[in-house]
Amino acid sequence: MKLWDCFSTALRALLSNKLRSILTMLGIMIGVAAVISVLSLGRAQEAQVEQAFAALGSNLIYVLPREAGIMGAGVGQATLTLEDAQAIARHAPSVEAVAPTAQTYAQVVAGGENLNSMIAGVTPEAEWVDNYALAQGSFISEFDYGARSRVAVLGSEIAKTLFGEMDPTGQSMRIGGRQFQVIGVLESRGTGFGVEDLRVYVPLSTFYATLAASQTSSRGNSVDMISVRVPSRDALESAEEEITVILRDLHGIREGERDDFRVISVESVAGQVNQVMGIIQLVLAGIAGISLLVGGIGIMNIMLVSVTERIREIGLRKAVGAKRRDILVQFLIEAATLGLCGGALGVGLGWIIVKIMSIVATNYGFSFAALLPGYAIILAVGVAIFIGLVSGLYPATRAARLDPIESLRHE
Repeated sequence: MKLWDCFSTALRALLSNKLRSILTMLGIMIGVAAVISVLSLGRAQEAQVEQAFAALGSNLIYVLPREAGIMGAGVGQATLTLEDAQAIARHAPSVEAVAPTAQTYAQVVAGGENLNSMIAGVTPEAEWVDNYALAQGSFISEFDYGARSRVAVLGSEIAKTLFGEMDPTGQSMRIGGRQFQVIGVLESRGTGFGVEDLRVYVPLSTFYATLAASQTSSRGNSVDMISVRVPSRDALESAEEEITVILRDLHGIREGERDDFRVISVESVAGQVNQVMGIIQLVLAGIAGISLLVGGIGIMNIMLVSVTERIREIGLRKAVGAKRRDILVQFLIEAATLGLCGGALGVGLGWIIVKIMSIVATNYGFSFAALLPGYAIILAVGVAIFIGLVSGLYPATRAARLDPIESLRHE
């Protein structure tokens, strides 16, 4: 019996029981939709993370207090100072530029808007070291830093919140009850990190003088993060070693004692984030795989019912010359067809879910591109067909082994 004949026979058998076939495919369809959704959303998130890290630059190092998070936010004792940043700039030969950052929260008032926002005190070098791109106006200059000018640069989201569609440059605002003038607005960093878009940037000298005069320690003015740029990725390892040696010496940390700071590169953070995301995707894919397993059990159950219902048909086919192989192939193709149809419908359902989630996320300000990778379609449909074949193997084998005489006698 030709393969196409087996396929057409399988279709006729499935169409003769439409409702039963649809309900059987439902488990496979849901499982494939879940797999497609997980893979598509995972790929979209990977693209967001890659974009975010690309905006930061691969040859960037962050020096943080031991307990702080990646963007300097954290709890615990402040262990870094402005003097640490200056020492790194002077004594680390592999370092190209250094930009310390100090942060606090303060009340920001502009027009009719009043909100509590993160205020970052930065140096002029931050524009280049942290790769800030300006959408409007200018960044903090050497003059602003030296004169302790009360000027501010806004992240893109906070600029929209405070000023709407109006050009903020040249406008006045109050930060912590003090008057500041907006001199620039940064381009959006997107939703990868997002914290830069919600910050207000002021000169670090002004920050210490007006907003956080208490942020001092016995070793000097405290900072929450030191950004360090090196000439190339090849210099990352040597720069990290140099920074560690300099800071251990400045902080009086003896051999064998634990560092009170962390030195991490953007490249290593990107690797850690991708690793965590991979584990999460694997767990979610495993959960989705359970749906596929349930769908496979449903196919096996229905195929066993189908064999029981068609015992006389099997006996008649064997009586007119059909071989065991023909019966086996026929039922395997029926099971595989159930898997194929369920998989195809699942791909469509998964794509609809991803599109809906993309639209909802965009409405809440976390836009991402809805992606449907080709490998995800091939993998999902291939797995669905495979599950159909495996699930139909026992019923097909059982059908092939039926005795033709006993089958013809079956009522």
